[in-house]
Amino acid sequence: MAKESSHQAQAASAHRVVVIVDENSNPFELGCATEIFGLRRPEIGRELYDFRLCSPEPSIAMRDGFFTLTGVAGLEAADTADTLIVPNRPDVEVPRRPAVLDAICRAHARGARLVGFCSGAFTLAEAGVLDGRRATAHWQWAGSFRSRFPAVHLESDVLFVDDGDILTAAGSAAALDLGLHVVRRDHGAEVANSVSRRLVFAAHRDGGQRQFVERPMPDLPDESLAPILAWAQERLDSTLTIADLARRASVSPATLHRRFRTQLGTTPLMWLTGERLALACRLIERGESRFEVVARLSGLGTATNLRALMRRETGITPSAYKRRFGPEAN
Repeated sequence: MAKESSHQAQAASAHRVVVIVDENSNPFELGCATEIFGLRRPEIGRELYDFRLCSPEPSIAMRDGFFTLTGVAGLEAADTADTLIVPNRPDVEVPRRPAVLDAICRAHARGARLVGFCSGAFTLAEAGVLDGRRATAHWQWAGSFRSRFPAVHLESDVLFVDDGDILTAAGSAAALDLGLHVVRRDHGAEVANSVSRRLVFAAHRDGGQRQFVERPMPDLPDESLAPILAWAQERLDSTLTIADLARRASVSPATLHRRFRTQLGTTPLMWLTGERLALACRLIERGESRFEVVARLSGLGTATNLRALMRRETGITPSAYKRRFGPEAN
């Protein structure tokens, strides 16, 4: 009983994530939210989030009537959210019910973080909270979105957009990318990596990557980047260059660049910098306080370069990151 009470106390003090489930919502995105924010994390040793579902009606039919959701909180639970995940559904041309839009507007007005997965961007735009803001949506709906919501700055060829207090993910699988990004933003790279390992999912795909990548025809030779990526990840502290990667892959730098663009939607340099920055964050979280050492071990060279990259990619300095995610913060 004491153990359960401890869990309840932890949950009550944790950041509250509330998902609004509405008629014809997609089960997959609901599952993504539940997997990332709703599960207990005994391997981490603390509760990351207090997770709730709510609905405008006591009984809600999910997409195409696959199943009916009952027994969740009423829509008033949205008023308690620190992060509110808005409903999505395949029929994007059908307006959301006013009660749902009003709940989103109230959450935004009091400073809650808003998250839209896939067609959830339409819900946010209908609520009027995206005007003048950056967002993304599934590439198939880009034309429809732009015609209906011209005041929104739509980025139609990225996985997700983090616009501060409003975040949107493009397609269904990108909900996992954005969810892990939120965990990384809230709890640091080490915790996000732990969550991704449990999901058996890539720990980090940058939001600026393309929504879809070209696939080689089956009769082409294997051009997988996996071996070269694994090789480079073991040598991040060395002075790797793009030429080094190309030589290891036995291709020209131009061919390597093409393969990165095709398979990962990014460039070799951007990938390498992202991996080094992720390693730097993990080193800080594990207690390394000498930023020149962090920069050297992660291959970023100097503390000055580390500071510039961290500020650009995370919005905070290494010192602020240490205070927020270092051992003394836990």
